[in-house]
Amino acid sequence: MSDQPSDSTPLRFRRWEQRTEVPLFGASLLFLLGYAVRVLAPHDAEPWHGLALALVGATWLVFAADYVVRLRLSGLGHRFIRVHWLDTVVLLLPLLRPLRLIRVYSAVQQRRERPRLSLYARVITYAGATALLLGFSAALAVYHQEHAAKGASIRTFGDAVWWACETLTTVGYGDAVPVTAGGRVVASGLMACGLALLGAVTGSFSSWLLQVFTREDEKRPPKGG
Repeated sequence: MSDQPSDSTPLRFRRWEQRTEVPLFGASLLFLLGYAVRVLAPHDAEPWHGLALALVGATWLVFAADYVVRLRLSGLGHRFIRVHWLDTVVLLLPLLRPLRLIRVYSAVQQRRERPRLSLYARVITYAGATALLLGFSAALAVYHQEHAAKGASIRTFGDAVWWACETLTTVGYGDAVPVTAGGRVVASGLMACGLALLGAVTGSFSSWLLQVFTREDEKRPPKGG
């Protein structure tokens, strides 16, 4: 089943989503900041490690509270986990929160009337920002797993960023490859997410071009018989 609100979704649920989307996006950036400090700061960099851990824990509690509220407002009971599976995944792995773009793209695709051209532009812009955030998150995660592993080719955060760029763009030169189980799990997730983002961008751009050409044709005067 889809992970987006339908016409039967309670009004209170939709209002809650609209009101909390921007604050929760801000919370996700704070979560990413705290995680970055935990991964990149030297081990003896106190009190920064403690503050970063507190920030990560506090923002995760915000996500958990939002999840509980949305579960109750949806009126779905335990079926909420299956219907809104993406929200459940994001709760377990907050670094994947940028993937909520998929919901926006799906909503655009299922609109019966033709969406405004500006809406496609917003989706493409959001997809670009999402790719950057997701790539940065994956670089942090794979660096955390790999930099101290025996035989690792990803030794610095710069190596991890380069690897993330290769993976997101499906280039894969093979010069930076995860060797740990955790690193390979991150790589598998980034490959799948990269394909989803690429599909959202190319699909939105193609639909935008079709609308532009269609409107240009509609403006042309009819040819004389």
